Amino acid sequence: MNTKPFTSGLSENAVMITRVADRQWHALDDDLVVGRGHAQHRPDGRLFVSIDAWHEATFDQLAEVMLAELPAPLYTVVDEADVELTAGWRRAGFTVRRREWEYVVPTDPRVTGLEAVLPPPGVTIVPAGQVDESLLRAVDRAIRDEVETTVGWQSMPAEVIALPEGDTVVDPSKYAVAATPDRYLGLIRVVIPIRPRIGLLAVRADEQRRGIARALLAHALGTLHRSGFAEAWTEVQESNQAASALFEGIGARPMSSNLELVR
Repeated sequence: MNTKPFTSGLSENAVMITRVADRQWHALDDDLVVGRGHAQHRPDGRLFVSIDAWHEATFDQLAEVMLAELPAPLYTVVDEADVELTAGWRRAGFTVRRREWEYVVPTDPRVTGLEAVLPPPGVTIVPAGQVDESLLRAVDRAIRDEVETTVGWQSMPAEVIALPEGDTVVDPSKYAVAATPDRYLGLIRVVIPIRPRIGLLAVRADEQRRGIARALLAHALGTLHRSGFAEAWTEVQESNQAASALFEGIGARPMSSNLELVR
C-alpha cells in the first residue's frame, strides 16, 4: 500500500491517494472516500483504467498517481455524452482511438424486412444450444486469426467479459452458427442478461458476401421476437461501414456512442 497527499480544497485536510489493492486506488478526504481508481487487463491483454471521483481536482490527482505507477499504453472507455469525464481523461494525456455506436435493433421481421431471408444453398443455421463446441471453437479461432491479420482484433467492439487465458468463446450455449456438413462458416452470439445484446456477428473471410451474416441476424432476431423481446442492442465501430450498413438497413437506430481513449 502506498499513500500520497494532495491539497484538494474539499476540506482543511489533504486528499490522500492510497493504493488499497493491486491496481486499485482510493482518494480519501478526512477518512471519506471521495474517489476511486481501478485498472484491469481485458481479454485481449490491454490495460484499461477507470476513475470515479466527486471533484475534478480529485480525478486529476488519482490519474496522476495511477499513470505514474502503471505501464503504458493505457486505455479507457467513456460515454461520449459524458463531457466532464472525457475532458478529465484528455487532461491526463489520453487521445481518442476510436468511436463505437450503440444501436437499438428491432426484432420484428415485419420491421426488419428479414422475414423471408434464408441462408444460401447448402448452408443451415444451427440454433443456440445445439452447436458442436469443437466446430464452434474452430470457426471462432479462424475468424479471429483472419481479423488479426487485417484490421486487428483490437478494432472489434471492446469485450469486457473475463475468460480463462486463451479461451475466446464466452459461453457455447449463447451462439448460433451457419453450418455446412463439415464446418461452421459464421457465428452470432446473443446474451440476455437484462436486455438482449448481440455481442458478436462474424463470418469467415472466404464465405462473406453470400448473405450468411444477414441469415444469422434474421435467425437471432426472429428467435428474440418469438421470445417476446421487441428490441436488441449491439455496438458497431464507426469505421466498420459494412456492419453499420447491415444494421441500419434493417431499421437499427444509433442511440449513443462510446469513445475508446489511449495514452
